[in-house]
Amino acid sequence: MRYTIRYCFLLLLSLLFIPAAFAQTGKVKGRVTDNATGTAVPLVSLILEQNGVRVHTGSSDMQGNYLLTNVKPGTYTLKTQAAKYKSEMRTGLSVQAGKDLVVNFSLLPNVPVVVADSAKVITSERNKMPIASGKKELKLGLFANGGTTYGWTTPGDAGIDQPMNTEDYKHIDDNGYKLVSKEPLSTFSADVDRASYSNVRRFINGGSLPPPDAVRIEEMINYFKYNYAQPKGDDPFSITMEQSYCPWNPKHRLVHIGLQGKRIETENLPASNLVFLIDVSGSMQSPDKLPLVKASLRLLVNELRPNDRVALVVYAGAAGEVLPPTPGNKKEEILQAIDKLEAGGSTAGGEGINLAYKVARKNFMERGNNRVILCTDGDFNVGVSSDGDLTRLVEEKRKDGVFLTVLGYGTGNYKDSKMETLADKGNGNYAYIDNLQEANKTLVTEMGGTLLTIAKDVKIQVEFNPAKVKAFRLVGYENRILNHEDFNNDKKDAGEIGAGHTVTALYEIIPAGSDEVVGGVDPLKYQQATAVTPSAAATDEMLTIKFRYKKPKEDTSILITRTLADDKGAGTGITSDDFRFASAVASFGMLLRNSEFKGDASYDKVLELARGAKGKDDEGYRAEFIRLVEAAKLLKQTAAATD
Repeated sequence: MRYTIRYCFLLLLSLLFIPAAFAQTGKVKGRVTDNATGTAVPLVSLILEQNGVRVHTGSSDMQGNYLLTNVKPGTYTLKTQAAKYKSEMRTGLSVQAGKDLVVNFSLLPNVPVVVADSAKVITSERNKMPIASGKKELKLGLFANGGTTYGWTTPGDAGIDQPMNTEDYKHIDDNGYKLVSKEPLSTFSADVDRASYSNVRRFINGGSLPPPDAVRIEEMINYFKYNYAQPKGDDPFSITMEQSYCPWNPKHRLVHIGLQGKRIETENLPASNLVFLIDVSGSMQSPDKLPLVKASLRLLVNELRPNDRVALVVYAGAAGEVLPPTPGNKKEEILQAIDKLEAGGSTAGGEGINLAYKVARKNFMERGNNRVILCTDGDFNVGVSSDGDLTRLVEEKRKDGVFLTVLGYGTGNYKDSKMETLADKGNGNYAYIDNLQEANKTLVTEMGGTLLTIAKDVKIQVEFNPAKVKAFRLVGYENRILNHEDFNNDKKDAGEIGAGHTVTALYEIIPAGSDEVVGGVDPLKYQQATAVTPSAAATDEMLTIKFRYKKPKEDTSILITRTLADDKGAGTGITSDDFRFASAVASFGMLLRNSEFKGDASYDKVLELARGAKGKDDEGYRAEFIRLVEAAKLLKQTAAATD
């Protein structure tokens, strides 16, 4: 009996340590590179299939490496998907238990080869517009962002003619100086949109400086994270203020105002009712449009939780629901619906918006995040398509508690002004997706801010003390200026702040006592400038700033008031990295706009300021900014040399 017990014990013990061969799995790993340059290709989707069924998905990291784990032994097919590259497939891959299978990919750019007959009419795959080549030779050119452009040249021409560019940007006039003695108030709507920065990056990386109206300085500043303190108490955002000498005009001062939205970890976000509204019209065919949209949405799908719901609505000549609300854990079903999207037809944007909001409202979550995510180039041309009609449509729909996120894609016919207006009026945010890394930033690493609004109708009003400030100007926010009486009007729409978002504003100040002449208005005939009160002269306050915001589901605003003391002894050397970096971005924006207020700003000074203020830059966005300034400097020098 004793031997039997010992035998059973030893048998049980041995079973615990015997490798479970039948349950053991293998790994598939490798690296994805560009066939032409040999450099890493990040964020490429890797799809592992068995017998035509998808069993594993993953993506390459910033070094191009990927790893698929827990793969059961067997024979598989591995595919790649990337917006700017041709898909590749490897078949007959044998995965063995306990072993690593290495599969590397060298991807070719996704550029169609066009052979032109000198007497034919060729159709551009990018916009389906006929190109008459006549007796000229059709040439193929490339955008740096991976898109395709067609043109025609006579043999021997050095360059190629681009197709007509119909990109649309709202005209911007830089904010000018306001005399405090006549206009002491500044009122504007908070803005967390960041589309302008990635769009500017697209231009510079493509070898050209952006048009001035594409440069919205506040969106460039707000693209970056800043090290503001997390909010305490009941308010959803904290307030940070700082002031020092103005880097581009040392005779002036610069006031830096920062808001930090409360961070919420992804797992703690409320359940989401998301309706993806996808433009599948003919204008979306190029690789930097619908293919990039599909790759972007795949990234977001990987982050969905079982309590999230996703629907998919598309529009071209008409609108339709191609995926009913589906739980977030049914990723395969959602991904298959995304993979089937194809472009073609005209663009009935208004009809698509109506249907998307209808689906969102039908599946409304009372305690959840209800949002339409519009992915388009903004080129609406059927049905409700004018800016005014679309604005009224979105303003009406937001009353149902469904917010709007607008993701812009593409080049050539991009309608920036329309996209910005839709996001502003739809209680949402707006981003431009120029590559898969930007999609990852917007929809994965900053998903909380993109999808969850923590404060709506956020307004800012500043009153300057005439004893300390002669004149001021708000840097940027030209499209966000409000009438002063709008600040206390809760019916007036304003900006939204998402979870974890930061909002930064800069004021350039001309100190009181300065002999600088501001404005050219003749002295008033019937009234005198208001005299400075004794209390204003006695205080050290430079300004009083007020904030109004509403909780996402409420209609009555909450008021916060702060003051900022005048500190004439402060210099840029003792300011924070955030102050100096934000001022470097503002300087860069003014240079790109060739602003009359750029002072003695230069690319070299921007680089010096940004390099000294890079600080902790784990994600590399500030380093990328420095490289962008260097590239813009070279483009400016090249342009000057050819003038």
